[in-house]
Amino acid sequence: MCPQAQIRREGVLVGKEIRCLLVHDHVLLRQGLRRLLEDEPDMQVVAEAGTAAEALRRVCEHRPEVVIAGAHMFECAADQTEWLILQESPYSKVLFLTTHEGDGLLREARVEGSSCVVRQTSAAELVEMVRRTHAAKLRDVPERHPGDWPAEELLSRKRVLTAREREVLKLLAEGRTVRSAADVLGLSAKTVDAHKFNLMRKLGLHNKAELVMWAIQKRVVKVPVNF
Repeated sequence: MCPQAQIRREGVLVGKEIRCLLVHDHVLLRQGLRRLLEDEPDMQVVAEAGTAAEALRRVCEHRPEVVIAGAHMFECAADQTEWLILQESPYSKVLFLTTHEGDGLLREARVEGSSCVVRQTSAAELVEMVRRTHAAKLRDVPERHPGDWPAEELLSRKRVLTAREREVLKLLAEGRTVRSAADVLGLSAKTVDAHKFNLMRKLGLHNKAELVMWAIQKRVVKVPVNF
């Protein structure tokens, strides 16, 4: 290694490690990103997640400084994705991965400082974007989702869920699909889907990511005792 490069890398080592969470359903992509980031002296990948439910649990568990997530993973707009993450880890920053600039899920983002990596981004550029995302100014976490989800009211009002609904909620929050949950419970996928619909209607939620976050905040799913 040339002296200049050695000096640069040693200089980076002086700083604090950037703790990253990788969220994507493409396993090979996650593994490649892990190797790329962990080759950097100032970066550490603390966990990976292949589903939105798993990602939210990992956010709660590790409180990463940077969440690197596929734009499609949470099936909702970028501003809502960031809101869900910041509810449990207010010091996290989010870097979205997408295949093209015009991604509809990113177009509606309203959270200041959100970053985006497109398919044409080089490895070196991605690493620098992680550093810039980490260094970006922290923004205030809104009390409500930028849309119209009344979070405090939802989480404070008592709701009566049936035993079966709680079973379905727990399985979905653990990352299972409707079909997988149906297999565990010995029910049809159609029946489980109906329970999922009733759950979201009762709780006033709009998608599975919100359902998972509700389950985490209400401790329906197990999380480390130090949360």
